[in-house]
Amino acid sequence: MCRTLSAFPTTCLERAKEFKTRLEIFLHKSDLGSDTGNAGKIEWGSKHNKERNFSEDVLGWRESFDLLLGSKNGVAAFHAFLRTEFSEENLEFWLACEEFKKIRSATKLASRAHSIFEEFIRSETPKEVNIDHETRELTRTNVQAAKATCFDVAQGKTSTLMEKDSYPRFLKSPTYRDLAAQATVTSPSPSSCSLAAPLCT
Repeated sequence: MCRTLSAFPTTCLERAKEFKTRLEIFLHKSDLGSDTGNAGKIEWGSKHNKERNFSEDVLGWRESFDLLLGSKNGVAAFHAFLRTEFSEENLEFWLACEEFKKIRSATKLASRAHSIFEEFIRSETPKEVNIDHETRELTRTNVQAAKATCFDVAQGKTSTLMEKDSYPRFLKSPTYRDLAAQATVTSPSPSSCSLAAPLCT
């Protein structure tokens, strides 16, 4: 049996719209998406959100860093937060590495490896990531014979740094705390305003 939007109480739909608008405003203020490709796109109607509604998605970001990075909306919100701290380079490098691993052409792999190195690894570049000298030199060597795994060590180091440093600050930020509070209000119980209930059964 299918449930249309009209089946939900009006107040619930209004809160859901307010919640969606709240994050969109946050991202707009951060000027997200100007030069980061898909990182800034909130996908309200994506397959991911059909399986798991947005309010649950937001609440899941505080469960683990992996859940945050596994959510396209989470990545967009986290990136917007990092931009406010002028520290978005580690996440952008992590995202570049994820895309890099999907390349199948050896020629494109080599070209992209050098581009990523020049943008994020080379010393004194504007977006230089925070890694130790040993990791930087290991990555330099790996890039000379580029493979899908050549950035794995550096990516792991930046991921650990973000998880221990930026991620806790993100969870404590007024913006995320406000979003989480709104998400909790949006779906308090299956019997009232839960958007988690399937539209079709």
